Amino acid sequence: MPVRASVAIGLVGTALAVVLVGSLHVLYAGDVDPVRRTISEYALRDLGWMFDAGVLGLAAGSVAVLIALVRAGLVRWPSFAAVGMLVWAAGMVAVVVFEKTNWAVGPSVGGVIHRYASLVAFFALPVATLVATRGREGAAWPRWLAIAALAWLGAILSGVVLRPLSGVPWWQFLPLGIMERGLALTEVGVVVALAFWAVVRAPAARRDAQERDFAAPEPR
Repeated sequence: MPVRASVAIGLVGTALAVVLVGSLHVLYAGDVDPVRRTISEYALRDLGWMFDAGVLGLAAGSVAVLIALVRAGLVRWPSFAAVGMLVWAAGMVAVVVFEKTNWAVGPSVGGVIHRYASLVAFFALPVATLVATRGREGAAWPRWLAIAALAWLGAILSGVVLRPLSGVPWWQFLPLGIMERGLALTEVGVVVALAFWAVVRAPAARRDAQERDFAAPEPR
């Protein structure tokens, strides 16, 4: 699949996620508190299918962007960066398959898997991005967005670490809803920035690869 076609699919997937999940914020404006409640709360509502479709669109779009990066010669397959992006996409799928705990009913195994799958996914994408863009030209935006995503994640996890000192449950220690939304938007931004990086750098990456192949000594 050509780089531009893969990028187009990737951007459609991320746009679908933004539109559907963003619409839920309007439709449930009086029901779900965006300051304290996580985004996954929408999956427990009547229109939860919109959340599921948006997240699956983001997962599919992320895989399409990975294909574009590999085709452009910016990410090798297999590599740590490529696997990291697949872990991110798989984590998004797991978030849909295993619903957030409905505390009106009680804790669940699926809810625990949902929580840890999201944490692993949110960590995997920025780390994979930093590895893929290290020392590469034109990668400032994906690199800085990846750093910002890790900063959001670190701030959220600080609530867990500081709980013994504060005596306050971590989900009350921080405005978790706002922070998770900031993290999610930043990670979507990482995917979009990687997509544009693939388009912009594809010709130069191919030219560099051809020059390396030309300069390599012929086998004896």
